[in-house]
Amino acid sequence: MSSKYPVWKRACDIAGGFAGFLCLCVFFPFAAAAIVLESGFPVFVKLERISEGRSIYVWKFRTMVRGAHSQKKDLSAQNERNDGPLFKMKRDPRVTRVGRVLRKLRIDEFPQAINVLNGDMALVGPRPHEPEEIARYPEEFKTIALVRAGVTGLSQVNGASSLPFKKELELDCRYIGNVSFFGDVKILLRTILVFFFNPTGV
Repeated sequence: MSSKYPVWKRACDIAGGFAGFLCLCVFFPFAAAAIVLESGFPVFVKLERISEGRSIYVWKFRTMVRGAHSQKKDLSAQNERNDGPLFKMKRDPRVTRVGRVLRKLRIDEFPQAINVLNGDMALVGPRPHEPEEIARYPEEFKTIALVRAGVTGLSQVNGASSLPFKKELELDCRYIGNVSFFGDVKILLRTILVFFFNPTGV
């Protein structure tokens, strides 16, 4: 991908971000009420991720108990992934009951429309990761962190967190080396299909 962000890509981000923001407005009253009734405030969380070589804060509906990040180290022995720096537990005890529903329906990610409209993230791009995860990327994949992270992307529509870590990075590199308007459209269409017909698949 060129170091200069493509104009067509930013135009798509604005259009898609606005559509996502409208969806956020529709779901917000219901999601917010459910979160607050189960576990109180806050409704949103800001998660530190790397995009274009800098730290950003990705907005999501809160799906975990408060203080979840500080509990991560205590659960490290139960990490079900052993192929890289990523953490995954199928039945993570930090995830609330409402959070499981929001995650299954992908509603928790709607607030990322704000990141897209702000220019922190793209609609389509490499999967965003935490700074400590980026620091443990193999050397040949570190340039991924210099590209604008995406709400969806080639790795996301090919299995996301179920992929081996290196395979995810390889797919992100393949995307970066072959960015095109029609490629992005294809990924967005696949994302929509997954969203409606297999919501746990992205």
